[in-house]
Amino acid sequence: MAATDIGMVEEERSGSSFPARRNAIRKWLASSENGLKRAHYRGTGLAAALISPQLIILLFFFFVPSWKALSLAFVQIDPFGGKAIFVGMQNFIDLFASKTYRYSAWLTFWFTLAQNILTLVIAGALAFATDHVIRGRYGYRTVILLPYAIAPVVSGTIWAFLFNPSVGPIATWLHGMGYPWDPNLRTTDAVILITLASVWKHVCYDYIFLTAAMLAVPQSLREAAAIDGARPWRRFVTVSVPLIMPTVFYLFIMNFVYGLFETFGIIDSVTRGGPAGSTTTLVYKVYQDGFVNLNLGSSAAQSIVLMVLAILFTVLQFRAIERKVNYEV
Repeated sequence: MAATDIGMVEEERSGSSFPARRNAIRKWLASSENGLKRAHYRGTGLAAALISPQLIILLFFFFVPSWKALSLAFVQIDPFGGKAIFVGMQNFIDLFASKTYRYSAWLTFWFTLAQNILTLVIAGALAFATDHVIRGRYGYRTVILLPYAIAPVVSGTIWAFLFNPSVGPIATWLHGMGYPWDPNLRTTDAVILITLASVWKHVCYDYIFLTAAMLAVPQSLREAAAIDGARPWRRFVTVSVPLIMPTVFYLFIMNFVYGLFETFGIIDSVTRGGPAGSTTTLVYKVYQDGFVNLNLGSSAAQSIVLMVLAILFTVLQFRAIERKVNYEV
């Protein structure tokens, strides 16, 4: 041992500097621990700086557009934006009196409901199958998650090509089976096409959450059910599904929001609202009236109604469904 090291050891043993160092370490640890436990800031400057980026984004991309839509909903503006006339509630009166708008609302309800249920069922079946795939499990997961990385417009273009009545391979197969598939002329075919495209685009999102939820189910419960003689499907229905109901409830809400707002790109690339407006949902009608027909007053009124409907249905779903969800394991 070097002479300096021997001197430091003797100095620490003598007690001249060791207590001071120990007290400094304790003080440093105590201050950091208090800082972690503190639930508020003494000054508002640091807290405001930390949340300012999010507030700025909300201000320019949510509050300002919402206020602009609210102000435009009560006026009529010429297509060139040169003159605005206050009309009060006339935009809303004309909106609810329109048969095309009532049809869009009815179509949106059934389209969102069908997309929601199909997405949950398919994602649940794929998540259930994940536990039973032994070889190539990671490849299996990768293939399922690929659609989530594809843009909605690209996804819609793929499905429009596959079901194209002239050159689409799936449409050709349907014609060979005797089914006269033509989404350009048949309303039912067009609605089925946008529903399938929307489900395919969003099923991987539900799959991620359902797979993670199923991995959190205690293995001991499944083993106990297997000992009692329950087969894999019965174990999934009676053991796993009740325990993942909070995740299912969350996905039900998110699927509703997705079907209501985020299917615009798919509809625009697949059918453009046709044929004859048969696939024009509420969000796509907002675009058509505002950016195609340049009826900004009616488009703003529709956006207000759409936002109110989203809030209303979300609250109703929480009140009606959440009571049946058990959050305790």
